Amino acid sequence: MSKLHLAPLPEAQPCSGPLVLVILDGIGLGSRDERDGVFISHTPVLDALLEEPLTVSLKAHGTAVGLPSDDDMGNSEVGHNALGAGRVISQGAKLINEAIASGHVFQGEAWQRVIQAGMDDNTVHFIGLVSDGNVHSHIDQLHALLDGCLRAGVRRVRVHALLDGRDVDQKSALRYVEPLEARLAELSTDGRDYRIASGGGRMVTTMDRYNANWPVVEKGWQAHVLGQAREFPTASEAVRTYYREDPKITDQYMDSFVVADKDGPVGPIVDGDAVVFFNFRGDRAIEISKAFEEDDFTEFDRVRVPKVFYAGMMQYDGDAMIPKNFLVEPPIVDRTLGEYLCGSGVTSFAVSETQKFGHVTYFWNGNRSGYIDKNLETYEEILSDRIAFDLRPWMKAAEITDRVLEIIAEGKHRFIRLNLANGDMVGHTGVEPAIRIAVATVDFCLGRILEAVRQAGGIAVVTSDHGNADSMWTEKKGQVAPMVAHTLNPVPLIIKDYCGANNFRLTGVAEPGLANVAATLCTLLGYEAPEGYEPSLIGLDDQ
Repeated sequence: MSKLHLAPLPEAQPCSGPLVLVILDGIGLGSRDERDGVFISHTPVLDALLEEPLTVSLKAHGTAVGLPSDDDMGNSEVGHNALGAGRVISQGAKLINEAIASGHVFQGEAWQRVIQAGMDDNTVHFIGLVSDGNVHSHIDQLHALLDGCLRAGVRRVRVHALLDGRDVDQKSALRYVEPLEARLAELSTDGRDYRIASGGGRMVTTMDRYNANWPVVEKGWQAHVLGQAREFPTASEAVRTYYREDPKITDQYMDSFVVADKDGPVGPIVDGDAVVFFNFRGDRAIEISKAFEEDDFTEFDRVRVPKVFYAGMMQYDGDAMIPKNFLVEPPIVDRTLGEYLCGSGVTSFAVSETQKFGHVTYFWNGNRSGYIDKNLETYEEILSDRIAFDLRPWMKAAEITDRVLEIIAEGKHRFIRLNLANGDMVGHTGVEPAIRIAVATVDFCLGRILEAVRQAGGIAVVTSDHGNADSMWTEKKGQVAPMVAHTLNPVPLIIKDYCGANNFRLTGVAEPGLANVAATLCTLLGYEAPEGYEPSLIGLDDQ
């Protein structure tokens, strides 16, 4: 139970209906041309909302959400952190960069134990996403860790390279794999042996999240630990072969592989080794961490469980202590909006489908698992389909909407938050017809939600966590290529007041971002924002 509480706004009048926050995941404000999947889709509801007087655009990337620079795209993790925290928090990529630059990452106990394994003629393994997308990982950080092994005298290193094609170009794997192979070959002198050992596309190998599809993790375990997958002489040859065999394949869906020589796979993980999962983002790192650490693990048959020292780049779940060992302390997000609302007796309901359920709960609550106060909160997960998102672009938007309408009608919750994941998850596929269906689906569901809020006399707030569907393709040197990554575009914040008890006005905050939303929600609920929060985007006019 939270001890924090909010002070009431003396001039605010109570509203009979709920405050409903609708997060349109991956729906940004784009170029408004044929590339913009939001603009060209059938969105009469959103089009009308964007003409509302209480509408602003928000920064949802870069420094506005705690990332190192404004060249860094936002993502759902940092976006929901900012929405729930009410201020800008230094995020994973920035924390890791600072720890590497200061040398702190190499001074901690976890790194020393990694090195000790390498000094005992065992192998140091690095598993993670090999790209510079800077959403889950950055390859420069992997190179820094390799340098650390070199300085410490580690003689045997293996990299298990997960392929991106989602936060970077769809078929860019060789851009990262080939230089990495060359670098590892350069380091393999004076008795050292540094090589890529296995890999595979992130959506089919290792990087599942929210318990959505454990066979993805099992496939990674088989490749990384057991050395069981299709064999190739090098990782780059694996990529080129898969490209050649299926010209339509993209990196994120590329099958797993192992690198083998005349003696067999070059890098299965065995007793005495050290394993570092070098992604910094937590949602797709938790399941593989559990597979390495849990004695009573039952999600799949691990066949062989090596006794290794396992560490994450960060601790991905602080409450559950996953993993137990980590190289860099995660961001500490305290005084979240959820804590203040619970401390003030506000009942709340959070819902999404599996793919984004953790975002309206775990990330919203400052990287904390579970409830803040079970007596005041209800969290509900709608199970996602286990199918490629472009094949069912409506996803679970209708089911989420149906449940929200039931909750509004019950009238038991003052604050309701939901995430409609279609714009992001289908946007990542780069399939234009599917994206347009996804966006239109979200718009239709948004209309149903707004009508329910109107009937209840409540207030609706519509926003997003980052862009994606707002840019479906790019053009370089006359060549059109699908755009599957997040965008640097702003996102909308729209307030639709069906209550009418107060006269709200925009406050004219300069360069607002996602972190301003929490204080804005406080104002709409009739409370003063907590000290230290980014300012509210609205105020109260004299009645």
